[in-house]
Amino acid sequence: MTREPDIETAATDLRRQLVRRLEKDGRLRSPEWRAAVAAVPRHMFVPRFYRESDAPGVTTWEPVAPEIVGQKEWLRLVYGDQTWVTQFDGQDIDWTDPKPISNATPSSSSTLPSLVVRMLEDLDVCEGMNVLEIGTGTGYSTALLCHRLGNESVTSIETDENVARGAREALTMSGYTPHLLVGDGRDGDLDGAPYDRLIATCGFRNIPSAWLEQLVPGGVILTTLRGWMRSLGLVKLIVTGDSASGWFSEDDPSFMIARQQDAPQSLGMVPGPDDGTKRKATYGPDVLTGTGSAFMAQLAAPNARFFSMPVDGGPVSTFLLDSVTDSFVVLSPTVSGWQVRQGGPRRLWDAVESAVATWEEYGSPSTGAFGVTVSRDEQAVWLGKPNGPHWPLPS
Repeated sequence: MTREPDIETAATDLRRQLVRRLEKDGRLRSPEWRAAVAAVPRHMFVPRFYRESDAPGVTTWEPVAPEIVGQKEWLRLVYGDQTWVTQFDGQDIDWTDPKPISNATPSSSSTLPSLVVRMLEDLDVCEGMNVLEIGTGTGYSTALLCHRLGNESVTSIETDENVARGAREALTMSGYTPHLLVGDGRDGDLDGAPYDRLIATCGFRNIPSAWLEQLVPGGVILTTLRGWMRSLGLVKLIVTGDSASGWFSEDDPSFMIARQQDAPQSLGMVPGPDDGTKRKATYGPDVLTGTGSAFMAQLAAPNARFFSMPVDGGPVSTFLLDSVTDSFVVLSPTVSGWQVRQGGPRRLWDAVESAVATWEEYGSPSTGAFGVTVSRDEQAVWLGKPNGPHWPLPS
């Protein structure tokens, strides 16, 4: 009878395979990061996790651990290019009796390695640099940074005390000892400043002013900007004194939003049937989910969220509600298209339609055509060039 190889031997082989896949896909480009991925044992950072079930119906996650699926399958999944969920709704999982989980929102995870290494490559680090990571999570990306730069050059901040504890244990067991802090990542780390690089592994609605103050001139901020409806995308900013500017990437990696900037539980007030003013809509609700147009809708309505439901037994209407200003939109189908009813301090659908029309006028470009400028007084996303069409980020 053949024995299964021991965990370390099998994991080393799987890491080599992962390196080859990431190289082939163009994610791993430098020998230093290749060495880090080949060395850091991801299985130490995700000893147990949840994966999404492919069963129809309500989204359900299934537990994965060596004792549940077997050592070989667990390791295969760990070293696959997938994101694995490690926490839901900010609550620790009871691994003494793991069960499938439904009707829950992931709140911590181990991000897929291809995105992790792509961001680390884009961070453009070199020996001697001081790096601040926002969002320690499981600690896997922190370990990669430590392997590349050394423990003393890496500081990582995690907002969840229990998540931070697990990351610290995994890092220590793997031989890495960075500076680990528990707190609000928006505050950065004044004691360890100045930093040459800042990388955030959670999404933010804007760029915290502390980040600008704690990076050296010429320093790099690499983070995902996102709203309450969707991710805007990965942006790389170069700091110049009290301001920073840069461009979005072509693709749209999506991270969980920072807990301190999560949307309020209440969507806002649902309008009555006679509230607001009506007109024929130029665009229907598909712009809220379409490629490119949804990016514009998020910029135009940064405090809004949407949902659809039948109204008074009639056809399904789409509601766009702004919980900050109590502005609202109701989109209802008609024989000839869509009717919009809107009210409140902001004419939300006017703003969305204007943004989408501008995007179409410029040729419906990808996110790579957009940039961001950040200063103490203003933060804005712009199209094409800083003095082109622009939309403020929420304060």
